[in-house]
Amino acid sequence: MKTKISILRLAALTLLLAVCQTVTVAQPSPKSDAAVPGGSLTGVFSHPWKGKKVAYFGDSITDPRNKAASNKYWKLLQEWLGITPYVYAVSGRQWTDIERQANLCKEQHGDSIDAILILMGTNDYNNGVPLGQWYVEKEEEVMYGHGKPKAMTLRKRQYPCMTDSTYRGRMNKALSLLKRMYPTKQIVIMTPLHRQNFHANEKNWQCSEDYTNQCGEYLQAYVDATKEASNVWAVPVIDLNAVSGLYPMLDEHAQYFNNADTDRLHPNNKGHQRIALTLMYQLLSLPAAF
Repeated sequence: MKTKISILRLAALTLLLAVCQTVTVAQPSPKSDAAVPGGSLTGVFSHPWKGKKVAYFGDSITDPRNKAASNKYWKLLQEWLGITPYVYAVSGRQWTDIERQANLCKEQHGDSIDAILILMGTNDYNNGVPLGQWYVEKEEEVMYGHGKPKAMTLRKRQYPCMTDSTYRGRMNKALSLLKRMYPTKQIVIMTPLHRQNFHANEKNWQCSEDYTNQCGEYLQAYVDATKEASNVWAVPVIDLNAVSGLYPMLDEHAQYFNNADTDRLHPNNKGHQRIALTLMYQLLSLPAAF
């Protein structure tokens, strides 16, 4: 009996060594390892987003024309993972601009993209867009039968609020459009980042997140609403507000933003590197294509 157990253990050990040898063979070159701060993930397997075509929708944080950073997070993902970026973000835009960005992407690339990443919402907060509701309810008759013959019964039914006048209504419109336009594509939403002061000029003087906006809401309410969209529309949400580690409310974190005194809204190159690293790991849990 002991001899049989020993043989089984030896066989298991042999199999384990064979697997380990298979994994270590796939190590990348030192050059590719050095390209990513902290080392590359591709040492043991291929990242699921490697070489994919990704459309980026959003505002100034993603906009390539915004000068706060010359090396945006999507450009770093291109360098590290070979992602082909199609960037449609425009400074100052809100969720109402997703339709325009999506239509332009569709016009230029058709169905050739693999996925869409959306970073939006900070301008909706700054412009005081009311949060609103996801649904309106109506009473309607519906056929139903369970344990007894089917019959018409009166039930409440919910309909998505499709309006540009509220934050949730805007997301409903945008995500409804995207889910219809790109039914086979991965769509990922990112929550707005923490934000401190932004003083561009006398007519563009924005408060930090510890103040309510014009409709009496804090930024956190928009972050929470963005996360709710995950269950409403069956889209994954990456909570950059939480997991990026960027916290401009503290002077020690001003190093990650454009200007400590006048712009702790837009991350600089160092801040974008943190976003890119965070996304690289977060995206490991999501398929880039179906």
